[in-house]
Amino acid sequence: MRKAQREAILAKLEETYKGSKTALNYNSPFELLVAVILSAQCTDERVNVITARMFPRLNTPEKMGALTQEEMEAEIRDCGLYHAKAKNLLGMCHMLTQRFNSVIPNDIKTLMELPGVGQKTANVIASIIYNIPALAVDTHVFRVSHRLGLAQGKDPLATEKELEKIIPREKWSDAHHWFIWHGRKICKARKPLCRGCVVVEECPFKEKNFE
Repeated sequence: MRKAQREAILAKLEETYKGSKTALNYNSPFELLVAVILSAQCTDERVNVITARMFPRLNTPEKMGALTQEEMEAEIRDCGLYHAKAKNLLGMCHMLTQRFNSVIPNDIKTLMELPGVGQKTANVIASIIYNIPALAVDTHVFRVSHRLGLAQGKDPLATEKELEKIIPREKWSDAHHWFIWHGRKICKARKPLCRGCVVVEECPFKEKNFE
């Protein structure tokens, strides 16, 4: 892809989705961490339903960490992979209280020591809570960046490295939201809405849909 074509795509995405934020509802760094862990293979809409039910009662590591595995599973049963997520959430709460004085770590490497926190989750937390430049690659970012010809990496980490090379560091966190919202609104997984796409002229995707 030519540099001018790539820059045009990024500029149009930035203009269209400038100021976009996460769709997850939260009132504290801990609540955001819980919501992001729950969001794996689960829609943000579903996560918001679950957390609206939980957070009025379970909004600190101490309160949530006091639950049993069975009680935690009952709280998030309508979320995918709830067995594993319940175990990770409890482990995360216990580690926060025992090692970090209930404060969310402020660097990506340490965040990834928490149960249930991988590269993507750590990037999201570091970016949103601590304004650390990071470009988390979820399914939307992966799909959209590949369709637009901006990345070719076979996995999220490789894709993250490719995007970091072509997007200015100070825009990494914002770009994460550009791709997510474009993927949700326009560049959908099964049937992209190419007729309403702002970058359709630059997009190299061969299976465009103009229905």
